[in-house]
Amino acid sequence: MQNFIFSIFPNHNFVDLGLYQFGWEKCAPAHMFGPAARNHFLFHYILSGTGTLMADDSKGNTRHFSVRSMQGFMLFPNQTATYISDQELPWEYVWIEFDGLRVKTILESVGITLDKPIYHARNKNLREDMMHEMLYIVQNKDASPMHLIGHMYLFLDYLARSAAETRIISGGKLRDFYVHEALTFIEHNFQNNITIEDIAAVCGLNRTYFGKIFKEALGRTPQAFLINYRMLKAAELLKLTLLSIGEISQAVGYENPLHFSRAFKSVYGISPRTWRNQNKLSE
Repeated sequence: MQNFIFSIFPNHNFVDLGLYQFGWEKCAPAHMFGPAARNHFLFHYILSGTGTLMADDSKGNTRHFSVRSMQGFMLFPNQTATYISDQELPWEYVWIEFDGLRVKTILESVGITLDKPIYHARNKNLREDMMHEMLYIVQNKDASPMHLIGHMYLFLDYLARSAAETRIISGGKLRDFYVHEALTFIEHNFQNNITIEDIAAVCGLNRTYFGKIFKEALGRTPQAFLINYRMLKAAELLKLTLLSIGEISQAVGYENPLHFSRAFKSVYGISPRTWRNQNKLSE
């Protein structure tokens, strides 16, 4: 009898919300994973059983949490954690690894943080809706990427609303306004020779303060985000067009193709030409 399902999402070309891998497992007694750190957010929802999470908090101290059925736990990017199922009543859980521009802000708004990583539902119906979305994704791994991303949005909505003590108010913070302005400017001008100073100036902020609030909101520096956004657009052009590497370099804001190639390799681990050969569409 199968007691483990694991899938890797086939398409990472989503900026607002990205899905990386997902699965389900009926754990063996005392099954343990870690210590390890992830590059993205990883959420486990406990279908049955109990176990223990050992995770670093915001100060780097390791804390222990008991997690049982109808609860869950969130692992954050670069957070070292170990989790182990109970010897007598081992976990059965479903998990999703994901990331996106607003994920950190959404989780903070409902109180899920490095110091409070345990998911407690305050609404039974919304909790069950969230669970059904997770199971749907796991059981429909061959659906189109856009279809699964649609269900990811529903999962995140149910997660946030089921955990929230009060109604989530979005768009009310001045910080959110500045970040939205910055993202809009990047989206419309990434192909130009823009700098972080240019983006900060659009928001009417100095670079230092802008960099601080941008990283607080999105979990990465403006420079890192701009590079990743440009490389995402470059990957689309490599896959969908016959433009030369030099032409694509110009199209995403790099006058020097060598600088572009170095930036692309820093994100994807291989050169633009190699990536195109591995990912080009069949005629």
